[in-house]
Amino acid sequence: MPPDLLVYGHCVSLTEGKEGIMAKIKHIAIRTPDPEKTAAFYKEVFGLQEVGKAGAGYYLSDGSINLAILKSNPNGTGETPRDTPGYAGIDHLGFQVEDVDEACTKLEEAGARRMIDRVNLAHAPTSGPRSYYEIKYRGPDGQVIDVTATGWVGTEPIKGDA
Repeated sequence: MPPDLLVYGHCVSLTEGKEGIMAKIKHIAIRTPDPEKTAAFYKEVFGLQEVGKAGAGYYLSDGSINLAILKSNPNGTGETPRDTPGYAGIDHLGFQVEDVDEACTKLEEAGARRMIDRVNLAHAPTSGPRSYYEIKYRGPDGQVIDVTATGWVGTEPIKGDA
């Protein structure tokens, strides 16, 4: 079987091996001072569909990946470069995995830092910002990584991808 192909960060095919199914990038969030304008751009230019509200922003999807358009903090926190006033750019990535516990173990062994306690999705609202990830980590360069087994609104299940 040929190896998986990665095109601009999107896994095009799956490889079954002793590791199981490869984790899939299913969510990308970007911050912008004007979420409405930015969402309109992606809907008009690329035909993305609005599939939900994200607090002060929007969830868009092409049916495979969920793109969150989030309002940047006008004051910033200074914690990371993305936390500066009016930041516009990638905020975080979300990976859908088969086994969240196994992914957490691998993240921690690789030096990632847990940001929050695990969210019980059975008690999360179905359309709120905490309804799609189960746990968040900081990667080696401070980037935020969402991890879940359930996926995001507007995306196909991990086992349904080809």
